[in-house]
Amino acid sequence: MCGIWAIFGSEEDISVQCNAAHEIGHRGPDAFRIETIHYFPKCCLGFHRLAIVDDLHGMQPMRIFRHSHVWLIYNGEIYNHKEIEQQLGIECTTSCDGEIIIHLYAKHGIEYAAKHLDGVFAFCILDTEKRQVFLGRDTFGVRPLFRLQTADGLLAICSEAKGLLGLKHNSTSKGIEPFLPGHVETYELDDKCRARLIEKTQFHKIGDPPAYTTCLQTTDDNTKRNIRLLLEAAVTKRLMSERRIGCLLSGGLDSSLVTALVVKHAKENNFMYPIQTFSIGMEGSTDLLAARKVAEHLQTEHHEVVFTPEEGIDALENVIYHLESYDITTVRASVGMYLVSKYIKEKTDSTVILSGEGSDEIAQGYIYFHKAPSAKKADEESKRLCDDLYMYDVLRGDRTTSAWGLEIRVPFLDHKFSSHYMSLDSGLKLPKQGKEKYLLRSAFDDSKLLPADILWRPKEAFSDGVSSTTHSWYEVLQDFIEEQINDDEMSTAAAKYPHNTPKTKEALYLQEDI
Repeated sequence: MCGIWAIFGSEEDISVQCNAAHEIGHRGPDAFRIETIHYFPKCCLGFHRLAIVDDLHGMQPMRIFRHSHVWLIYNGEIYNHKEIEQQLGIECTTSCDGEIIIHLYAKHGIEYAAKHLDGVFAFCILDTEKRQVFLGRDTFGVRPLFRLQTADGLLAICSEAKGLLGLKHNSTSKGIEPFLPGHVETYELDDKCRARLIEKTQFHKIGDPPAYTTCLQTTDDNTKRNIRLLLEAAVTKRLMSERRIGCLLSGGLDSSLVTALVVKHAKENNFMYPIQTFSIGMEGSTDLLAARKVAEHLQTEHHEVVFTPEEGIDALENVIYHLESYDITTVRASVGMYLVSKYIKEKTDSTVILSGEGSDEIAQGYIYFHKAPSAKKADEESKRLCDDLYMYDVLRGDRTTSAWGLEIRVPFLDHKFSSHYMSLDSGLKLPKQGKEKYLLRSAFDDSKLLPADILWRPKEAFSDGVSSTTHSWYEVLQDFIEEQINDDEMSTAAAKYPHNTPKTKEALYLQEDI
């Protein structure tokens, strides 16, 4: 989990503008570099590094001798970088997975490069020969990217919107916008380095199979076997790391499956350390109890974080700051994840954290899928949820972990696994026998990876699972907000926020707080 920042065509003093890059220092606590480019005095590239792979050569902006006119900053992991080297006969100069982006771009262009990356990424390339800038973001938007562009040609990008808020400019803009997942954009720089968009392309859509080839192929019609193979492959490739790996473990199906597959691989490959697992909840929460059972079954080094209502309330302001969102469901669910990430950073040496985000959207896991009017409608809803993931659960996972200098990885959003699962007959994916995600659960029914009551544990919202049995996290929040927002403030909310009027006191409080 790193932080990237860049600016092109600034009429203001670059040394002053660069101060904004420090707003995302939490994303990369290991090193920082900011660099101006010779002959491009109105441009600057900044990078905060979290060192995961190739500690010696992985610093950015990255440039290699053979393509010295190409400058790269990126945040992400490219899992098939070694396969691409072999397939295309490329000789990389470092072990850093991101170097392959430069080679692919130089050899075949930006769209080809983005299509052939198996991983998650947000990147910015400056080609000083062509005087062009290229931006790209992975299919699900697992890695964040924001953009600011003005009418007079200033272009700025950052991993988080807060790194663009302090920039000075003298022209109108559309404001700070999230860069759309699955897209690449090409900008042309004039003699004053002012940027003009010349091409925008969607290189990949959610549900479409990837363009790159992989060693693992589905070779028969055994649906459940293919699901097991593809999910295990998705987990295994995400263990690419020179830092310690751990797992978020709520005791629900998704995080438990991911953890079980991590532990299986670690044992088979004689990891030098036990896998650490982390659960969080209020006293007596169902998540803590279920996670404890899974950890005992898998024999992990398990850590339980118990938070009080006061600690949850105290974290709200920081959570909203890092989320850059006041979506009520996202904020509720983010508090626990933020606090457990704080614990991991302060109390352990795990840095790469695997989690179960994306399963409910891919595999139709939300409880309301029981009421789907048809299999076709359920498929359409699944696709809609996946399209919006970058604004909600994916955002939550990224921001709550990066706030503490951790890197989250989400196997359920693997290209190969997700496209295969979403391509299956729509009738197979519907809830059955009163169980959502029946197909996914049954695929692992005979694997003995998990206890049966965990594999078939009913779905719970994250904010429900962490709750105390006597006073839920939702009730704690509502009681607190009732004391902060009175009826008079609620009655004037429409006048104060005419374009985005909060409909509840909770929504108003969060909007005021941000």
